[in-house]
Amino acid sequence: MKEKKEYPYCFGKLEKVFPMEKNGLRNTPESCLVCYCKTECLKSALESSGGLKVKEEKVDRAYASGMIGFLERWSQKKVLNRKLNHIKRKDAE
Repeated sequence: MKEKKEYPYCFGKLEKVFPMEKNGLRNTPESCLVCYCKTECLKSALESSGGLKVKEEKVDRAYASGMIGFLERWSQKKVLNRKLNHIKRKDAE
């Protein structure tokens, strides 16, 4: 029988484990780098609806810097929006 793991209070909370800094970029705090479950925690945070917002921020930065064009940005944001709506519907059930 598998035992349920005990996680810290901040486990998977995007704004705790991958907060936005003053420069507009996200960074993992040093306190998370020594945590025993940092990889699993960050994966969990990025798979949530907040994680989709992080991906959207990345697309917007790529567009603003000229790395992708308008159609690519539109396409990627449409895919992310569909995923976000799917998560919201799943949570509502």
